[in-house]
Amino acid sequence: MNPSEKLPEKKSSPQKSGLKNYVKYSGIAFQMAGILLVGVFGGRKLDQYLQQDFPLFTLTLTGIAFVGAFYILYKQATSK
Repeated sequence: MNPSEKLPEKKSSPQKSGLKNYVKYSGIAFQMAGILLVGVFGGRKLDQYLQQDFPLFTLTLTGIAFVGAFYILYKQATSK
């Protein structure tokens, strides 16, 4: 094949494009849920282990997980 010859470009159908977006954003949702669950349950277990009256670690780790989840959402939503 001559290098000057161009290969035909593959065009994705609108149906494949929609499915690709669905899978992408569904994955982001599951990642966010997983991060938040790790923060909540990790904080609860740490509070129970240290026998805290006030749920300090639950609130702290949940807040950190919330910020982290939205940071990941932002990074993945803005990337191509």
